[in-house]
Amino acid sequence: MKKCKIFERTEFYLFLALVVWIAIIQWRSGQFFAANNLVDMVRAMIVPGMFVIGCQTVMISGGIDVSFPVFASMAGYATTKFLLDRGYAGPIILVYLMGAGLGLLMGMFNGFIIAKFNFIPFIVTLGSSSIFLGLLLGGLNATLIDVPPAMLAHGKAKLFSGVNLERGLSSDMPVTVIILIILLIIMFFVRRYTMFGRGIYAVGGDAVSAERAGFAVKRIKFIVYAMAGALAGVTGIAYYSMTQFCSPNNLVGSEMNVIAAAVLGGTHMGGGRGTLLGAMLGVALITIMQNSLIMVGVSSYWQSVVTGVVILVGTAVTSRQNAPRIARVTKAGKGGEQA
Repeated sequence: MKKCKIFERTEFYLFLALVVWIAIIQWRSGQFFAANNLVDMVRAMIVPGMFVIGCQTVMISGGIDVSFPVFASMAGYATTKFLLDRGYAGPIILVYLMGAGLGLLMGMFNGFIIAKFNFIPFIVTLGSSSIFLGLLLGGLNATLIDVPPAMLAHGKAKLFSGVNLERGLSSDMPVTVIILIILLIIMFFVRRYTMFGRGIYAVGGDAVSAERAGFAVKRIKFIVYAMAGALAGVTGIAYYSMTQFCSPNNLVGSEMNVIAAAVLGGTHMGGGRGTLLGAMLGVALITIMQNSLIMVGVSSYWQSVVTGVVILVGTAVTSRQNAPRIARVTKAGKGGEQA
């Protein structure tokens, strides 16, 4: 009898862990499934969810990126400052295009150095993170500023409200969740149904074999980092719109949780393997833990400890499962993004 493949997938066990954790929260607090809390949880997942799309794509290609929070801050702040000085109140799409364009340029900086000179991705992205953070804080003299009317209206727009009648609390679901959904759909299609998407998995599985199979390895690496930069720019605009103000340091330092979420979801640190479903489950687990520990009586002083332990254990298990390099070019070409 064949073993059911679902029991071999990291996503299945991550989903079980998520269900168990939610059950514990509900048992201890009785408030997890309150409408306002569910909306708050989804809202908290929007930014890391956007980040993980680009970050995981880089990891699948065999690289690593720690610069995306700084890119998001730089693109978001520069766009916000430019439009604020001009009182821009036009369509929000232009704001996102400007943010994406600035993020794209910064991502191309990473991609060019990594693809052209074959430098270590971690060192390159760490260096570019430091460079652009210095430009943000020193060159632009970034400080706390308001957002222009277009971003203000966009940030206040909501799909619906979740109301907790028992406690008289309500939370609004921002329209930015639609952007996250659109990005997930686009990336799923790219990875699963395009030759470029198959190339990402092939390059991460075995770059030499991928090149022999006809994939333009350097071009794919360049595009992957450029794309991650553009996604970071979009995320920066979405974040500052939701917060209704622009603080240059708020997103800096969030890269470790995003990378951990991708690895928790089954993304292979060596490349060639990973799904959007797993990445989003990883984001959900970390986000729910960080936002719900207080509900189960865990002191805020211990929240980072508990979260860190879960990340360490989860990533260790996932890394052990992914130890055999099964994502070679032929399988990568056929596999792509899984449902």
